[in-house]
Amino acid sequence: MQLSVAWKCARAAVIELHSGDIFKTGEPWKLYINDVERGETDRVVTYVDGLEPSTVYRVRLERAGVVASTVIVTEEESFTLNVRDFGAAGDGERDDTVSIQAAIMSCPARGRVLVPAGTYKITSLFLKSEISLELAEGARLAARYDRENLAYLPENLEGEPGAGHAGTNLLPLGTWEGESRKMFCGALMGMLVHDVVVYGRGIIDGQASYDEDNWWYEAKKIRIACRPRLFFLSECERVSLAGVTVRNSPSWNIHPVLSSHLGFWCLNIEGPKVSPNTDGLDPESCCSVTIKGCHFSVGDDCIAVKSGKLSMPRALRPPCRDLTIEQCYMHDGHGSVVLGSEAAGGICGFTARDCLFERTDRGLRVKTRRGRGKDSVFVGIIFENIRMTDVLTPFVVNSFYFCDPDGKSDYVQCREALPVDDRTPKVASLNFSDIVAHRCHAAAAYITGLPESKVDRLELHNVHIDFAEDAQAAKPAMACGVEEMRKAGFNAEHVSTLVLDHVTIEGQEGDELVLSDVDEVVRS
Repeated sequence: MQLSVAWKCARAAVIELHSGDIFKTGEPWKLYINDVERGETDRVVTYVDGLEPSTVYRVRLERAGVVASTVIVTEEESFTLNVRDFGAAGDGERDDTVSIQAAIMSCPARGRVLVPAGTYKITSLFLKSEISLELAEGARLAARYDRENLAYLPENLEGEPGAGHAGTNLLPLGTWEGESRKMFCGALMGMLVHDVVVYGRGIIDGQASYDEDNWWYEAKKIRIACRPRLFFLSECERVSLAGVTVRNSPSWNIHPVLSSHLGFWCLNIEGPKVSPNTDGLDPESCCSVTIKGCHFSVGDDCIAVKSGKLSMPRALRPPCRDLTIEQCYMHDGHGSVVLGSEAAGGICGFTARDCLFERTDRGLRVKTRRGRGKDSVFVGIIFENIRMTDVLTPFVVNSFYFCDPDGKSDYVQCREALPVDDRTPKVASLNFSDIVAHRCHAAAAYITGLPESKVDRLELHNVHIDFAEDAQAAKPAMACGVEEMRKAGFNAEHVSTLVLDHVTIEGQEGDELVLSDVDEVVRS
C-alpha cells in the first residue's frame, strides 16, 4: 500500500493513501507520526497538522497488519505573529478586523499569522504575499453583515496601455456571474498576491441567513453592490487553502478568478440546500488548479468551472485550463461537478476522478447556451471512476440553459438550427468512464447539443445506471419546454458521434435509448 504527500507547508500537510477507495477507506486506519499515535483516519486524503517548521517526520498508517508510510519534510518559517498580540479579542463581540489585518500587514515573508481559538468578528481581511494564515482548531472568523459600511470592489477599471492584466490596460475588480459588476468584499480577499497559504481546522463563517437584514433575503435584488463571495481571489498565483471549514456564504463560497497554481485540500464547504447561489468552489478563467479530498454540501452547484461571459473583454475571460478534481465527496447540491454556464472563454483540459456524489440534482453537468460565443469550447473533458447514489439525473449536457435576463428568449431557446456566428458555443469532446450511478430518479442521461453546433463526440465507457424503485419525477435540465421525467432512459439529441461502450441501464420505464439527430452511434 502506498502513502504519499500531496501538499505541505511549515506546520501542516496532506497525505494520500493509494488504496483504490473513493473518499473514505471503510474501516479507519491508525495514524502515527514519528512513532507516536495521532488518532485515526478513514479518509483517503487526510489533513495532518501540529507539525513544526523545517522538520522531518515519518508518517505511517496501520490497519490489520497493513502498513503504509511516507516522509514529510516541512517548509521553513521565519516568524509567528499571534493576532491576540495585535489586540484581537476573539470574544465574538468586538470587531477584530483591524487587529487581524495589522498582523497580516506586519508579517514578514515566510511568516505565519496565527488566529488561535475564539470567535473573531470581521468584515473583510486582505491577504498579503508570502505569508501563511493559520486558523487554529476552535478559531472562527465570523463575517458581519454590514451592507451600509462594507467595502466593495468597483467594476473593472482602465489604466495606462500595458499596465493591466495580461498586458492590457484593464484592472479586473468586481465581478458577478461572469460580468464586470460592483461587488462587496468577502470575509477573506486575495488581490494580486502570490505564495499564500491559508490552513488549519478553524472556520470561516459568512453568517448569511434569510433574515430581513441579511444576505439571502431578496437575494436577487442588488442593493448597493452584488453579494460578496466568502473567499475571493483575483490575479493570484500559488495559493493554497487546506483543512478549513467554509460555511454560510452570502453567495459563492470560494471564487478564484484569473489565477494560477491553486490548491484546495481537505476542505469542508457547507451551506443549507435552500441557500441561494451558494456554489461551493468556482474556478473562473484559472489554470493549474487542484481540488482534492474536499467535502461539499451547498445550496447550488458543488464545483462549477467557468470563464466569463461574452460581454467581458476577451483578455479577462481566458479559458479555464488544467483542472483536476480528485477524492471529493459532494451531496445535496444542485450539480456535483459542473462546467459552465458562463464559460465564454472555454474550458480545456479538465479531469474529475475518484469522486462520490449523493442526492444531488445532477451528477456530471455541462451548461451552455447561445450567446456564450465562439471561444466557448469545451474540449478535453474527462470524468472517470465516479460513484453516484440518489442523483436525479447523472449525466446532463444542456445547450439551452435558461440563465440570464435573455435566457428564455426566442434566440436562446429556439429548437431550430440558427446561423453559426460569433455567439455560437461548442461542446467538442466529453469522456465518461468507469462510472456507477445507483438509484437515479429522472433520467439516465439528458444530452442536447445545439442543432447548428452539435456535441462533436460524447463517449461513455464502462458505465452502469439503475433507478430507485420509488423514483421521483423531476425535470432533468433547466431549459424551456423540458418536461418532468421519471425512470427515463438515455436521451440524446444533436450529437455527431455517441460512443456507448459497455453501458448498461436497468429499471428504466420505456426505451433504453431515445435519440434524435445523432449522426453516429458506436455501441459495444
